[in-house]
Amino acid sequence: MKNKIIYITLILIIGIFTFSVIALNKDSNNNTIATSGQVLSNKKIGWGIKRNDNHEQPDLGKANKELLEKYDGIAMGNNEEKYVYLTFDEGYEAGYTSKILDILKENDVKAAFFITGHYLNTASDLVKRMIDEGHIVGNHTVNHKSMPEIDEQKAKDEVMDLHKAVYEKFGYEMKYLRPPMGEFNEKTLSIINNLGYTTTMWSLAYDDWNEKKQDREEYAKKIIQENIHNGAIILLHANSKDNCNILDAIIKEIKKQGYEFKTIDKFER
Repeated sequence: MKNKIIYITLILIIGIFTFSVIALNKDSNNNTIATSGQVLSNKKIGWGIKRNDNHEQPDLGKANKELLEKYDGIAMGNNEEKYVYLTFDEGYEAGYTSKILDILKENDVKAAFFITGHYLNTASDLVKRMIDEGHIVGNHTVNHKSMPEIDEQKAKDEVMDLHKAVYEKFGYEMKYLRPPMGEFNEKTLSIINNLGYTTTMWSLAYDDWNEKKQDREEYAKKIIQENIHNGAIILLHANSKDNCNILDAIIKEIKKQGYEFKTIDKFER
């Protein structure tokens, strides 16, 4: 009888413990809780930068920068070396990427191109060329949805479905991810990190994504040339006619200012 009571007591303890573990995986706001008991926030963050003058590094926002780096993300290199990193977002092909690749080859510069599922399906020849010419192909998710606005499984699918498609086509393993629209939260940073990806933001950009804001080549040159800084991760959109037209001059001017273009594979924190 005594043994039976002990046995029942043990079963009850195990049951209570199991229930407690399950309950601790969620809080009332559906925030994931890590095994350490730390809550991963659902609060959506829109990446932004505050430019500085005289080629000084911009203010990325202390809290956002620290959160990004907590999950091994990158946005800006160290301030000691005059290294810069060129990246392009490729949501769709607007007819400029072939010329962009020509310019990069002529100037011996390697860049990172963050592609969507649509881009892979409609411009796979250009993706192959990027890989063949030594550029990095990064993940911009299948459908370019704001990751904080979709559930955890969907967020994983958005990343890994594109990852698998690129690997199946080219045998190429992507490892850098740029969140669509520059939006993330702590939970999505954790998801990206756990999938083996490096979240890649930026420290220099302008409103080049808007095709209604073109024919501003001098404005674009001025923004980029005056705000280039040590450790800059430069974000350009490859659907911009202006970017295509000024890229050669911009690269030459940045080199003239003493900066060296590096691949994010050689990123220095």
